[in-house]
Amino acid sequence: MNQKKLLALWAAMFILCAGLGFIQLPVGGLKAFLIVAAVAFFIPPALLIRWAVNRKRPHRDTLLLIRNLSLISLVATTVVLLLNFLSVKWPEFIGGGLYALLVVISTPMICGQYWLLSLFLWACLLMVSLKYLRKTK
Repeated sequence: MNQKKLLALWAAMFILCAGLGFIQLPVGGLKAFLIVAAVAFFIPPALLIRWAVNRKRPHRDTLLLIRNLSLISLVATTVVLLLNFLSVKWPEFIGGGLYALLVVISTPMICGQYWLLSLFLWACLLMVSLKYLRKTK
């Protein structure tokens, strides 16, 4: 696959996982589907890294994009998650709004049900992109 198709697939997976993140208390097959969708979310960026590196001259812009998106996702997720925990004494609509923001910002963390898995995979993308960016200097 080429870069544009992989980016489009990753964007589609983002939209799908963000929407699926709003499903409350999934069980059985639906829960399994959500977990698979959350893990599948990370396949296009992994393939993008592979595409960017396996060229005569590595595609630095793609590696920078993945690094920046990974870093933004991890930092924004941490900030919104902390705000969400702090909102326990705030009005309910603020807590609900922060949770909705968390579902979208941290995609696919909420969709996948296992928050640590998503954070770990974002961190893997960050570290791998950083590794290859150092080699392209």
